[in-house]
Amino acid sequence: MNKSITLLIPILLISGAAFAEDPVPTPESLWKASAELGYVATSGNTKTQTLNAKAMVSTEREEWRHKLEASALNASDNSVTTAEKYSLTGQSDYKLEKPNYLFGNIAYENDKFSGYKYRVSEAIGYGRRVVDETGLTLDLEIGPGARQSKLDDGTTQSEAMARTAARLNWALSDTSKFEEFLLVEAGEDVTVTKSVTSLSSQINGSLSMKVTYTYKTTSEVPVGIDDTDTETAITLVYNF
Repeated sequence: MNKSITLLIPILLISGAAFAEDPVPTPESLWKASAELGYVATSGNTKTQTLNAKAMVSTEREEWRHKLEASALNASDNSVTTAEKYSLTGQSDYKLEKPNYLFGNIAYENDKFSGYKYRVSEAIGYGRRVVDETGLTLDLEIGPGARQSKLDDGTTQSEAMARTAARLNWALSDTSKFEEFLLVEAGEDVTVTKSVTSLSSQINGSLSMKVTYTYKTTSEVPVGIDDTDTETAITLVYNF
């Protein structure tokens, strides 16, 4: 548990530093940031602890849009670690004539119970905002990329892939929001599919409660590893 918190602190500091470096004073900041945290602990016959933390910082300018996300998950049962995962994702979009844009994406994941020491993927491509209405947007993306992986046994893998993604943001009301992110990375040997569904409700001006369901499946996995992972999280989100 201490290890995950220690690794998370630099991520939050980096996000905070980026937030503070905006040199252009405006009535409404060009930077947006959020931090979310969920923690559950039980004691007695069963001692469990679960920590789920995320941080996000983004900015949108006339021609560019940037977003950086980091997350950490740590769970233990009777002092035995049962889940430990860290991820970092960054994306930059260059706006073309509306509603088109070009994107560059890089993602890193370290899941200690996946059979992999790490996975890194990079992709570039074309995106289009196919729905752009008040309170409702839908972005679709497609492009080529590559993925590098290292297994627990030290074996390394490198393959070309095609990346497709869909991102839906829907403001259900002034205080609630629904989001869906669907990602498919189809490689030469391994295809990874991931869906992240969330519903958030505002508590006050800066604080919200969020429920997130994550589904991830991998077409080929090391022996003894499940090919499907799911995660349900309830977190508090603070928006800066």
